[in-house]
Amino acid sequence: MADKINPALDFIQAQIKELDALLLQATKDLNTVAGAERVGKWKARLVPLLAQQVGQQEAKRFAEIKTGPSFTNDLLEELGDDVEVYREFLVALAEQIKKAP
Repeated sequence: MADKINPALDFIQAQIKELDALLLQATKDLNTVAGAERVGKWKARLVPLLAQQVGQQEAKRFAEIKTGPSFTNDLLEELGDDVEVYREFLVALAEQIKKAP
């Protein structure tokens, strides 16, 4: 079982790092529209990979995440909020995997 857990945790950590890098790139570029597009593509690509790594049920839960509207009039903050929703899911999933027998 440990052989299966470590690759899944490594995968999740890599996805969190990639997500953080996407937000950082959007911040550097000052281009939240492109950043949001990159995050959307990342999410679409991640769903089938999650199904392979941790199971179809978790992939479906992730795919169903909908980020809500934000009314801050700060597009970078809104993108950061969206990224945080995805990061929280992945962190919680990693914790769940660590606790699995």
